[in-house]
Amino acid sequence: MVALLLTACSKKNNPEPEFDEANLAPFSIEFDNIVGDRTLTFDNTASLYTNAAGEKFSISFLQYFISNIKVTTASGKTYIVPQEKSYFLINGADKSTRYAKVQVPEADYTKVTFTLGVDSLRSTMDLDKRTGVLDPAASGGHGMGGMYWGWNAGYIFFRFEGNAPVISDDANGDPTGKKQFKYHIGGFGGYTAPTISNIKIITLDLTAGGTAKVRKDRQSNVHLLVDLMKVFNGKNAFSIAAHPSVMFSDYSVSVAQNLSEMFRHDHTEN
Repeated sequence: MVALLLTACSKKNNPEPEFDEANLAPFSIEFDNIVGDRTLTFDNTASLYTNAAGEKFSISFLQYFISNIKVTTASGKTYIVPQEKSYFLINGADKSTRYAKVQVPEADYTKVTFTLGVDSLRSTMDLDKRTGVLDPAASGGHGMGGMYWGWNAGYIFFRFEGNAPVISDDANGDPTGKKQFKYHIGGFGGYTAPTISNIKIITLDLTAGGTAKVRKDRQSNVHLLVDLMKVFNGKNAFSIAAHPSVMFSDYSVSVAQNLSEMFRHDHTEN
C-alpha cells in the first residue's frame, strides 16, 4: 500500500506536460532514395542495378505521395499534423522535394507515422480542398509526372519506371522499342473498384537510430532510407519479366505490400 501511494504521488507531482499546440517547432522527415546498397541514379545504363531474380535494370522515373504525418512520444502521446499541411510529393529527380517539413509541439518523439499515398477522404473531397501537390490538374496528364488517373478519379500513390533488357519486345507494346517497366500503384478503395485499396500506413520506431528531440531553437530531422529494390525483393518478390507493367489491377495489391518495406530509419539529426 505504501508503495502504491508513493507511486501515485510521484505521478501526481510530476505529470507529463500537455502538448502546447500554440507553440510549435520545426520537424522534418527526409526521404533518401537508394537501390539496395547503392545510391539512386537515373538512366544509368553503364552500371545497371540487379534484383533478387538476377534481372538487370535502370531507373528513369520515381515519384510518390507522403501524407498524414503524426509523431508519438515514449509515453504514447500522439500529435497529428493538421491534414491540410501534411501532403507531400517526393520526386526522386528533385532533391529539394525529399523533405517533408512540418511543425509539431516541443517534445521527444520515439515514433513517426505517415501514409504512403493519399487517403480516401481527401481523394473524394471537392477540388477546392485538393490544391498544391494534390491539384488533379497539376498531378494529372503530363504535369508533375502524371500522378492522377483522370479515368479512375484517383491518385497514383507510387510511380516507378525504368528499363530492363529482360523484358520481351511485345511485353508492353512500347512503340519506341524500349524494354520499359512501369509500376503505377494507386487505389483508395472507392469509385470503380471498391475492393482495391493500396493505401499503406508506415510506422517507424526511432529509438535505435535516435529519438527526435523537437525544440524551437533547432531543426529536428528524421533521416529515412527508402530502398527501391524492395519493390522487386519484398515479401511478394517478383520478376520484371513476369510483371513488366502493373497499374490498376489485382496484382497491384501484392506490389503495394512490398512498398511498405521500403522505409527504414537510418538516424536522426537534432
